[in-house]
Amino acid sequence: MKKIQGEEVRWGILGVGDVCEVKSAPAMNLVQGSRLVAVMRRNARLAEDYARRHGVPGWFSDADALINSPEVNAIYIATPPDAHHDLSIRAFAAGKPVYVEKPMARTFAECQQMITASEATGLPLYVAYYRRTLPHFVRIRELLHAGAIGDVRHVRIELNQQLRPHVVRNLDNNWRVDPAVAGGGYFYDLASHQLDFLDFALGPIRAATGLVANQAGQYAAEDIVTAAFAFECGALGSGAWCFSTGPGSVRDQTTIVGSRGQIEYASFASGTGCFTLETDDASKQEFAFELPGHVQQFLIQAVVDALLGRGSCPSTGVSAARTNWVMEQICGAAGR
Repeated sequence: MKKIQGEEVRWGILGVGDVCEVKSAPAMNLVQGSRLVAVMRRNARLAEDYARRHGVPGWFSDADALINSPEVNAIYIATPPDAHHDLSIRAFAAGKPVYVEKPMARTFAECQQMITASEATGLPLYVAYYRRTLPHFVRIRELLHAGAIGDVRHVRIELNQQLRPHVVRNLDNNWRVDPAVAGGGYFYDLASHQLDFLDFALGPIRAATGLVANQAGQYAAEDIVTAAFAFECGALGSGAWCFSTGPGSVRDQTTIVGSRGQIEYASFASGTGCFTLETDDASKQEFAFELPGHVQQFLIQAVVDALLGRGSCPSTGVSAARTNWVMEQICGAAGR
């Protein structure tokens, strides 16, 4: 893959919405060899406002104008998923590498087309599955690979979230529950992080199936998903995701069970990343790691290092596409 010429990645962002306020974009001015030089939003007033508040020198209301700006040599696509495919193709055609938000696209077919364009142009494609670089998730992976719980037998995911009608009824703004925009509902938005990390920690999932339903009737997308899946390594997995529970049932827990112990963690903790390790020959151990203020910072550093030829990035289009494939197997076109 082609590297960026010079010693600096000059970012242009397409779609400076909520994710760019704290999670991602500010880190582009903090990591070594990186600078945010331009932003774009279709609403010119909002694009200018973001640029002013964050000290960004350039702003646009037209995507192609930013993509083709000579000041920009790398593109971060932070729009909703329905634009990821088209904007990636246009960025590659302009000769610029792409870092795109998750999920990578609405469908596995769109992911494949993005990968094809990346390979045809020789330009890298990275995806914002930042858990692959957060310290507690990295440590979990290290423990698994070191055999801390023996051979992994099975994985169990449970994610329950409270129904918030005041959020989901505002469908003009809540693209996350519009399958035409997001590919699915909150399952696509949140479970994609969980499944991608398991791909990173245990290797690819080779088979998956599931059941979906809309029980609360608040929006078009599924609001409950159950799944069974099998990893290439031989481990099996199951999951249940419900987005219409009461406050007393809220839960975020993944358990990885091995032949000699287990690891348990939450996927969506903020501030501090924690997990527990229990083994047959030791007492229960608790681990806690401070997380960066801009949660994508470590992954952005990895992307920058890869683009400048001084390192590698663990979250690529190829790995991210596998997560889209798994979600499609679980949800299934007929299941929707």
